Amino acid sequence: IVPTFSVQGQVTAHAAAELGLAEGTPVCYRAGDQPNNALSLNVFNPGEIASTAGTSGVVYGVNGEINYDPKSRVNTFAHVNHTNEQTRLGILLCINGTGILNSWIKRTVAPEGISYPAMNDLAAQAPIGSEGVSILPFGNGAERVLQNREIGSSIHGVNFLKHGKQHIVRAAQEGIVFSFQYGIEIMEQMGMDVKKIHAGHANMFLSPLFRETLAGVSGATIELFDTDGSVGAAKGAGIGAGIYKDNNEAFATLDRIEVIEPKEADRQAYRDAYGLWKQRLETILNK
Repeated sequence: IVPTFSVQGQVTAHAAAELGLAEGTPVCYRAGDQPNNALSLNVFNPGEIASTAGTSGVVYGVNGEINYDPKSRVNTFAHVNHTNEQTRLGILLCINGTGILNSWIKRTVAPEGISYPAMNDLAAQAPIGSEGVSILPFGNGAERVLQNREIGSSIHGVNFLKHGKQHIVRAAQEGIVFSFQYGIEIMEQMGMDVKKIHAGHANMFLSPLFRETLAGVSGATIELFDTDGSVGAAKGAGIGAGIYKDNNEAFATLDRIEVIEPKEADRQAYRDAYGLWKQRLETILNK
């Protein structure tokens, strides 16, 4: 057993021949995909959150005390900087149905040939809460956050006389965000204080509406960075090899693209929309 940031071994002659690397190159860092994504976003300390939203979505936060969810709706890992002397545990929330809902809406509901930016503009034509339309995004298999239940995706509250495509498109993005918030509340029950969310400038985080909704309903500040997991892995290896003395030095050049603050004037509208969404979810779960 060796520390995360240290020499784990060397590239063998066989691996060097297969990969085109130099034999004997030290391997100086190891991590799972989401702990590594968090590292790439410079998320190391309690209360800091890393998030991704591709086909599925992840919220990964660092906890400074030993805790777990008795229902296993979120999972606990030793974070990359956890030691016996310093508790740093990663709490992982995974939602299977996130970006896949948005792409389904693009293919099935939105006007033919529309781009994602144009779809975001269409969604912005509907008000916060989509005038009572809610979409549960759980159509990509069983969800851990729902205790491994598979309830499917569903659309609620549609009025044929007043709702159009813009309401459905917005409700889809809001539903994805609300599923994140549903899991964040579990993380908060475990002692996490979610104040800041770090994310790469990619996938659903390219949508201004998605970002503003997440900031609005969670109350957290969102910081977007120009990075990805491969850059993080290289930085982690640099720390392990002694090229950087610590993560502060390694990520001193991390490029922050944008900061999204929650808009206080809209907070109640987001809370009301989330409350209705959560009520509809719990009605299904309690059947």
